[in-house]
Amino acid sequence: MFSFLKPAAKPEPESRPLRLPDGDVVEILWVRDARARRLRLIVNEGGVRLTLPLAASLRTAEAFLFEHRAWLAKQLSKRPRREVRPSFGRGSDLYLPLRDQKLPLGLRDGRYARVDLDAGKIILTLPETASDAQARRALKEFYLGQARADIGRWLPKYLPALPGAPTSLKLRALSSLWGSLSPNDDLSLDLSLVLGRPSAFEYVLVHELCHLIHRNHSRRFWGEVEARWPQWRDERDYLHGDGLALKSELKRLIA
Repeated sequence: MFSFLKPAAKPEPESRPLRLPDGDVVEILWVRDARARRLRLIVNEGGVRLTLPLAASLRTAEAFLFEHRAWLAKQLSKRPRREVRPSFGRGSDLYLPLRDQKLPLGLRDGRYARVDLDAGKIILTLPETASDAQARRALKEFYLGQARADIGRWLPKYLPALPGAPTSLKLRALSSLWGSLSPNDDLSLDLSLVLGRPSAFEYVLVHELCHLIHRNHSRRFWGEVEARWPQWRDERDYLHGDGLALKSELKRLIA
């Protein structure tokens, strides 16, 4: 039997202004999402986004934004200015970030584009005719390899106490999130984490692994996180403070 009833159209995103405590006005993109279970405010390079459950009322959303005005102003003040440094390429950088350090960059001629870590120095090998795009691809593969190595060291100590293991693991540049766990247990982590301090990277891994136990951010979920990573608040504060700069730097280096 066929139904001629059309599903309800998804509400279109809309932009609304919000006046901050200092008098500045910021435009916020309101997005209603059927998957959302709570109001969520995100600041990234693209601007400010408020995600709302479909049933959330206008009054509830406005009250939520009003309560978070000071937090929003603080986050916007930390947002890195638009990138003025050139994209990564041959001769563009003397140092490269890795695990919260600035390591000297060396150049070598070779048949293939590749990046290696050698005695505390990052070595970029390029053919004479290689393009800057090839250099960025090689750097991306280097960061992927370093991030996988970190996860490979950390993951085994947490798996025995979990109900299972992630189905898959993906490392990529995420615009706002640091990680996510899908309903199918596919784990995604932000590649820019490998640029910052390792303890924050490991915390994000622990956070997402704990979602294998609780698929929410309930008190029981945070109890699981704290049991495995008692200093999680320090890492959260670090990511709130330096996270946008990490994401911006990764984009400059590999995009």
